[in-house]
Amino acid sequence: MIAATLGSTALAQTSKPPAPDYAAALADAKRPAEARALDESRKPAETLAFLGLMPGMKAADVMTGSGYWAEIMADAVGPKGKVTAFEPNQFYTQPEEQKKWQALVARRPEVNWVRYPFEAFTAPAGSFDLTIINLSYHDLYWQSEKFGIPRTDPAAFVKALYAATKPGGVVGIIDHVGAPGDTRAIVDKVHRIDPATVKADFAAAGFMLEAESPLLANPADDHSKLVFDPSVRGKTDRFLFRFRKPK
Repeated sequence: MIAATLGSTALAQTSKPPAPDYAAALADAKRPAEARALDESRKPAETLAFLGLMPGMKAADVMTGSGYWAEIMADAVGPKGKVTAFEPNQFYTQPEEQKKWQALVARRPEVNWVRYPFEAFTAPAGSFDLTIINLSYHDLYWQSEKFGIPRTDPAAFVKALYAATKPGGVVGIIDHVGAPGDTRAIVDKVHRIDPATVKADFAAAGFMLEAESPLLANPADDHSKLVFDPSVRGKTDRFLFRFRKPK
C-alpha cells in the first residue's frame, strides 16, 4: 500500500508541467536593447506569472507593436508551445517601418506573425490558452484618418477574441488608467481608458474577471495627461486584469 502511494506521488510529480523560465526568456541575446530597456517598467516576469503563462501553451500577442511580449513569450512557452503575434495592416507601412517589421520577423521565425485589418480582428476558434493585449485595448475606441483607422466596434473585437480563446483560457489586459466619461473622446485626447469600461466590455462577451493586480499601478500619475507626455511616458498608472473564459 505504501509502495503504491509512493508510486502515485512520484507519477504526479513527474507529470507536473515544468515551471516557465522567465529569467532565461528575458536574458535571450536575441532581444534588442530597446526591449530590454522597457523591462524595469513593464515587469514582464511578474506580469506573465500573474497571467499564468506556462511552457507548451498556445499564446497570442494582439497588437504586438515592436514584438516585445511575443519575443518573451516565445521563449517562455518553449518548443512545445506556439506564439502568434497579431499586428494591424495599418501599421509598419512606410519603407523604414517595413524594414523594422521584416527584421523582427526574421529574428523570430518561431513566432507566427499575422497581419490583419485593425477594425476586423479574427482568429480560428479555440486557438489560444493565453492572450495578452498591452497598452492597446483603448485604441479600439480610437479613430484616425491619418493612420487609416476607421471607427471600430470594441464589442465585435472582444466577441472574436472570446471565440479564439480556448475554454478555460486567459486574456490579460494592460492599459493606461483613464477617467470615467466619454470613452472615445478620452482615448482620442489622452490615449487612456477607464478600467470599468474594459471590465464591462469583457463581461458582456462572457469573460469572467478572475483577478486584477496593482503590479503596474502608479498613484502619482496624472490621469488627465497624454500618455506620450514626457513627464509621464513609461510611468503611467496601468491596470492589469486577468480575464478567463469559462470552461
